[in-house]
Amino acid sequence: MRVTVIGTGFVGVVTAAVLSSFGNQVIGLDVDHEKIAKLKQSKVPFFEPGLEELLTVQQAAGNLTFTTDYQTAIAAAEVIMIAVGTPSTTAGGADLKYVLAATELLTPFLKDGAVVALKSTVPPGTLSQLEAIMMKAGKHNFFTASLPEFLKEGAAVEDTLHPDRIVIGATTPKTFEILRRLHQPFKAPILEVSPESAQMAKYAANAYLATRITFINQIADLCESNQANVQEVIAVIGKDQRIGQHYWYPGLGYGGSCFPKDVKELAYYSRQVGQGENLFNKIAQLNDQRIGQMMKKYAQLVGGWQGKQVAVLGLSFKPNTDDMREAPSLKVIPTLLEQGATVRAYDPQALESAQKVLPQSESLRCLDSLVAACDQADVIFALIEWPQIISFDFSQVRAAKTQWIFDTRNQLNQSTLTNLGYKYAAVGQAPL
Repeated sequence: MRVTVIGTGFVGVVTAAVLSSFGNQVIGLDVDHEKIAKLKQSKVPFFEPGLEELLTVQQAAGNLTFTTDYQTAIAAAEVIMIAVGTPSTTAGGADLKYVLAATELLTPFLKDGAVVALKSTVPPGTLSQLEAIMMKAGKHNFFTASLPEFLKEGAAVEDTLHPDRIVIGATTPKTFEILRRLHQPFKAPILEVSPESAQMAKYAANAYLATRITFINQIADLCESNQANVQEVIAVIGKDQRIGQHYWYPGLGYGGSCFPKDVKELAYYSRQVGQGENLFNKIAQLNDQRIGQMMKKYAQLVGGWQGKQVAVLGLSFKPNTDDMREAPSLKVIPTLLEQGATVRAYDPQALESAQKVLPQSESLRCLDSLVAACDQADVIFALIEWPQIISFDFSQVRAAKTQWIFDTRNQLNQSTLTNLGYKYAAVGQAPL
């Protein structure tokens, strides 16, 4: 099929690359000329395992092209997917200006019978706004749908190639038939629902996962007050089949491009429909407070940050990405600097991205060596569970002084570290 994906950010590029790998003729469309020029060379402005290789192969095969020209991209397209950003407004809602702008730009070139599908995360009811724009321009023979994505950064290519479900939100048999045919090669269950259900499902999925993280953090705080160990608690409750052992991540809270944004947008939407006194508003509040509260605990353990040399390991919001959006380091490092610490920061992939958003300070050095970052540190923060950090031999940097390791992801070997003489604190258990 001939498919055009509007927006060449994270979701758009991955979607275009994977769809082209199934033999579709795919065009990636964006108004950013510099970005398109780089994509033509298979260069992406973010780190995602396997993506650049896939772009190279599919462009060489002739299945994938990139352009900034709407007429070229839209005129022959059978399916147009809108995957532009929907940043949050200052009030917390989804800003649809890029979605609406893309719709206005594509409409003049829309062929009869084409499907315009939203991959962007949007509140229920958004499709009607797109339809109004196209009909106002005299277009009537078209179909619309919602195609939410459920990708994990760091595993996006694999997630897209092997999804656990495809969700198609539409209202007509013809729309379902076209999109079912497009997604048949994925060999995944296809759920055909209303557009509103598809849009709510995306918000619901992210809000639920965020809720699990927030819930277990609340349990972890209680564990620290009563000598329980949150990892042991997880092992016990996880045996309950109604609960499961998956996706329990006690730590500094959730971050990234989706969870904070989607929870706040769902909270905003709930307020708009008169349901403001609900769980989603509280989840966002608890997560926003999390790092500040934890940093106060850590400061008490080490006797304050003034004059301390601190290693911060892991700057991106999660492993296998250089995405800095809502990363713990963006709150941890400024707190340390403001309270008089000297910081040496390390990350396997995100150093360049981090230096663009971290505060400029003579007390902060970003290093590409984990050993150099930890050398003579009074405190070591293991913020993100990069394999390079989890597998590191901390005996290499053990100094002849009191040294703390704060394992904010509960991934390091506690007994090994304490045997080396480190003072150790994980999340949800008494410090050692």
